Amino acid sequence: MTTTSIRERLYDFIRVADDKKVKAIYTMLEGEIDERIEWWKDKDFTDSLNEEFAAWKSGKEKGYSLTEIDESIAKLKKARKVK
Repeated sequence: MTTTSIRERLYDFIRVADDKKVKAIYTMLEGEIDERIEWWKDKDFTDSLNEEFAAWKSGKEKGYSLTEIDESIAKLKKARKVK
């Protein structure tokens, strides 16, 4: 079974599950859910983002504009279709 199928089945189950089952599932996953949702509270992660931003802003690291990324993707797609 694919991950997409599993997700769909879980969504369907949670939508119709009784309150007790939903609370039990949440209790099992609460720590992971909080970690993913509240990434801005992770000091190591935000420090890393700040360092990367400072390096980009100072010119030490190259950044790419959305236009450059879109152009690169378009070239890759075109190259795939040619083959």
